[in-house]
Amino acid sequence: MKKKKWNKILAVLLAMVTAVSLLSGCSGKSAEKEDAETITVYLWSTNLYEKYAPYIQEQLPDINVEFVVGNNDLDFYKFLEENGGLPDIITCCRFSLHDASPLKDSLMDLSTTNVAGAVYDTYLRNFMNEDGSVNWLPVCADAHGFVVNKDLFEKYDIPLPTDYESFVSACQVFEEMGIRGFAADYYYDYTCMETLQGLSASELSSADGRRWRTTYSDPDSTKREGLDSTVWPEAFERMEQFIQDTGLSQDDLDMNYDDIVEMYQSGKLAMYFGSSSGVKMFQDQGINTTFLPFFQENGEKWLMTTPYFQVALNRDLTKDETRRKKAMEVLSTMLSEDAQNRIISEGQDLLSYSQDVDMQLTEYLKDVKSVIEENHMYIRIASNDFFSISKDVVSKMLSGEYDAEQAYQSFNSQLLEEKATSENVVLNSQKSYSNRFHSSGGNAAYSVMANTLRGIYGTDVLIATGNSFTGSVLKAGYTAKMAGDMIMPNGLLAYNSKMSGAELKETVRNFVEGYQGGFIPFNRGSLPVVSGISVEVKETADGYTLSKIIKDGKKIQDNDTFTVTCLAIPQHMEAYPADGNITFNGGDTSVKDTWTEYVSEGNAILAESEDYMTLK
Repeated sequence: MKKKKWNKILAVLLAMVTAVSLLSGCSGKSAEKEDAETITVYLWSTNLYEKYAPYIQEQLPDINVEFVVGNNDLDFYKFLEENGGLPDIITCCRFSLHDASPLKDSLMDLSTTNVAGAVYDTYLRNFMNEDGSVNWLPVCADAHGFVVNKDLFEKYDIPLPTDYESFVSACQVFEEMGIRGFAADYYYDYTCMETLQGLSASELSSADGRRWRTTYSDPDSTKREGLDSTVWPEAFERMEQFIQDTGLSQDDLDMNYDDIVEMYQSGKLAMYFGSSSGVKMFQDQGINTTFLPFFQENGEKWLMTTPYFQVALNRDLTKDETRRKKAMEVLSTMLSEDAQNRIISEGQDLLSYSQDVDMQLTEYLKDVKSVIEENHMYIRIASNDFFSISKDVVSKMLSGEYDAEQAYQSFNSQLLEEKATSENVVLNSQKSYSNRFHSSGGNAAYSVMANTLRGIYGTDVLIATGNSFTGSVLKAGYTAKMAGDMIMPNGLLAYNSKMSGAELKETVRNFVEGYQGGFIPFNRGSLPVVSGISVEVKETADGYTLSKIIKDGKKIQDNDTFTVTCLAIPQHMEAYPADGNITFNGGDTSVKDTWTEYVSEGNAILAESEDYMTLK
C-alpha cells in the first residue's frame, strides 16, 4: 500500500518536473525568438528617443526595434566591440573617420547600397575608406555660420557682408560705434575647432585637402598622422589674420554661449558664430536676424556643417539574411525625409546630404541658398584630437602666445604625439547580461543596473524610464569612464519620495502608461525598469496598461508605505501629475555622478538580475 502511494507521488513529481522543464524550454525558445526578431539601434541623444525613435517604430510595425540611448563617443563603441556587445545599428554625432577606424572590420560596407548611393558624392567622400568601402553615412546637417543682426546693420547704414573684405569692414565700422562687430563663445572646444576649419573650408575641400583628410582617416594606417605642409600652414595664417581683423583677444576665451546671446540681444554684438537655429530664436524675439556663410580667401562661400549624427551597421548582420534585410529597412527609414524632419530643431531647415530628400528652405536661410545649392556644406574634421588640440592652440592664438607658425607646429606635434591609453579598472563584471527586452522577465542588463542602484540609494523601490541605461552589462573590466557610460548621458536625475501603496501603484502606472508632458512608452523596449517589485503589463492597440504589481510575492496594499526612487530627466519629472500627497525630493545630483562615485571606490559589486516584468 505504501509502495503504491510512493509510486503515485513519484509520478506526480516527475510530471511536475517535466512540466517545469517544458515551460523553461518554451521560455528559452521564446527569448531566442524575440532576440532574433529584434534590431538594436543605439541613439546618441535622448532627444532622438522622444520624437525620432517612436516615428521609426511606427513605420515598421512588423520589426521590433530596441532603441537605446548610448553615448556620443566612439570610445564607448570600441569598448562594446572589444567585449562582444556591439549593437546592430550605431549612431554618433561627435564623430570622425579617424576615430572610427578601429571599428572598420566590425562594420558593414554600405558603399553598394541604395542609401549610400543617394548621398551626394561631395559628402560621401568624407566617409569613404581608401579601399572604397563606406561604413558610415551622414544624416541631415546642422549648419553653422554667422548669425547676423540686420537691425544693427540697417541702423548704422552698414551693408551686409558679401565677401571677406566687406565682413572685416563691417567689423571695423561697428567697433568705431562702440559695438562688437564679431564675437563667439571660444570657451568651447567646438567653436575653436570649427572657426579654424571654417575659414579654410575651400582649401580643406580641395584635392590637396581631401588627399590629406583621406590619409589622416585611413583605418589601415598604423602610425599617427600629422598635418600636411600644403593646406594647413595657410589655414593657421588665415586664423591669425581673422583674429586681428575681428579684434578677438584673450577675453573672448571666457565667453560662453549665454554671454554671447546676452550681448546680441542687448544690441552690443552685430555677428557671432553659431547655428542657424539662432535665426528663428531671435526672429521670434523681434530681432531682424539672418544667417551668412564663411567667406573664403578665393571668393567662395561655405557653410560649416555637423551631421546630426552618422550611422553604421554591424557586420554580423550579414551572417543572417533575414536580420540584414530588417536592419536595412530600419536604416532606410532612419534616413527618410520624414524621419530626418523629426531630428532637426524647431525652425531649422532640413539640410540633407541625400539626393532623395527635397530641399525646402525657409526665410531663415534665404541668404545662403546659393551656398547650399552649390553643395558648399563643409563637414568638419571632428576627431577627439582635433577637438582638444584646437581648443589648446586656438586659445593660445587668441591670447597672443602663438603666431600662425607656432600654432601650426604645436598642432602638428600634438597630433603626432603618442597618447597614454592605460586606465585603472574600477569595476569587474563577472557575468554578461543582455539588454534585449523579453516579454517574460524584462531586460536583464537593465535589471542589474536598477537593482544595484536601488542598493546605492537605499530605497524600497526604484523605477527608471526605459532610456536610463546604455546597453548590455558585459563580462569585462570597466574603467571609470566606461563604467560611467553605463548610465544614459543626457541629464538623468534621481527623485526620492515616501509614498503609500496606493500612491506607488499610481506612480508605476504613470511610468508604464505615460502621462502628458512625460515620457510615453512607444514599444516594449521603452517600457520602464523596476526594482524591488515586479509588474504585469498588458499590450493594447493604444499602448500599455498596468494590470498587477507584486512585492515579495504579495499584492501591494493601499495602506502600505514605501521609499521610492524614480530615475528620469528633469523635463519629465517637472510635468509629473503628482497630487498634494506625493512630493519628490532630489533632482540635484545626476545618476551618472552617483554611479561613477560608487564604482570609483573600487569595491563595487553588481546586483543579480531579476525577472521584473511580464508583458501579455
